[in-house]
Amino acid sequence: MFRLGHLSGGVHPKSHKNTDALPTVHLDDFKEIHIPMSMHIGPPCTPVIKVGDRVKVGQLIGEAQGPMAVPIHSSVSGQVTAIRKEVSSTGHSVEVVLIESDGQYTWDESICPPVVTDRESFLTALHDSGLVGLGGAGFPTHRKLRIPDGKKAEFLLINAAECEPYITTDFRQCAEHPDEIIAGIMLVMQYLAIPRAMIGIEDNKPLAAKMLKDELAKLASQLNQKPAVSVHLLKTIYPQGAEKMLIHALTGREVPSGGLPIDVGVVMLNVSTVRFIAKHLKTGMPLVRKRLTLDGSGLKTPCNVNVPIGAMIPDVIAHAGGHAAEAGKIIMGSSMMGVAIDRLDVPIIKQNNMILVFDKNEAGLPDESQCIRCGRCVNVCPMHLLPFVLDDGARRKDVAQLKDHHVLDCIECGCCAYVCPAKRYLVQNIRAGKGSVRDRDNKIQ
Repeated sequence: MFRLGHLSGGVHPKSHKNTDALPTVHLDDFKEIHIPMSMHIGPPCTPVIKVGDRVKVGQLIGEAQGPMAVPIHSSVSGQVTAIRKEVSSTGHSVEVVLIESDGQYTWDESICPPVVTDRESFLTALHDSGLVGLGGAGFPTHRKLRIPDGKKAEFLLINAAECEPYITTDFRQCAEHPDEIIAGIMLVMQYLAIPRAMIGIEDNKPLAAKMLKDELAKLASQLNQKPAVSVHLLKTIYPQGAEKMLIHALTGREVPSGGLPIDVGVVMLNVSTVRFIAKHLKTGMPLVRKRLTLDGSGLKTPCNVNVPIGAMIPDVIAHAGGHAAEAGKIIMGSSMMGVAIDRLDVPIIKQNNMILVFDKNEAGLPDESQCIRCGRCVNVCPMHLLPFVLDDGARRKDVAQLKDHHVLDCIECGCCAYVCPAKRYLVQNIRAGKGSVRDRDNKIQ
């Protein structure tokens, strides 16, 4: 359980921020786009187009089914060539809409800025935009911002920590679009009646902090008063950007076990999410493109790119410079919490923020040996858990042991596996253990 006080635990992996000085490159030359009907937590969308239809950028192609879903829109203009099942990067079968791009990127002429006058129309606009959290979880933003009755949001926290190695997309957002980030923050504060906002950035990114502070100074000059938004440099340590860690670092408050940020008066959004909110309310364009970092020893040219959602990973890599060597491991996400995939022929989705490709020399997975009870995993766990005990319980499918030691509080940050001298597959097993607990609870219900 995470306790009040300075962040204890955590690790210092090499940052490998190879692309932080590289401006984002806008890539458009994609002949075929594969858009999954499931890119959010919640039920998949239902296609509202058919094979042979011509579509435009921003046109609705997937209708949301239920409150935990968001609609899906075309990221290119062109012709629908197929609607079929494909295996996703997670291994699940999902319905996918294939579109042959005409290369014109013609916008749907019906797109216009949404009419937003109050909280409900604001949340409706976010739902209709197809927005999910752009930090990687895929939780529908309109649901996250629907504050339950009896709860009050005292702080809006903006996560710009970007504590994982390699990835630099949020840093580039701060460097390239500080005006839209601040505008998005002000809009969320306005419509949700949140009195104060705090932006958290690790202290190894002083340029990002400066850009945002300069933008706030401009806004203060325009308003003739200082906005209730502050920028805070935080200690550089992984996982400083994890939700519970960042809340504690900025407010001193502790999210209870099984609780949510709103339980301690906090709403948290990723910096890229608030930037999109500002852009959507200004233009009406739904979420159809994604900024991501490409890096790793298997690539010729590490870079930051902005691509249509649904672009296939091999095409993105080819347009960005191609492979330097045969891929030994491909990770969607960064090296600590990213998910390894077994092939490249999957599309970029809303939750993607990085593709990391290692060559075979770096991709080797060491063999496990017996746990020696050294306690290193315990010392670095930011949630004050006992990873070696959870690992043992998960391997034996001992649900009672897993629940007794709070397995569901694990944030799967990977600190334990990073320091384990026995190279135990701690995170993989603990993740499986969480699944065992949820399966047992569902059966009981």
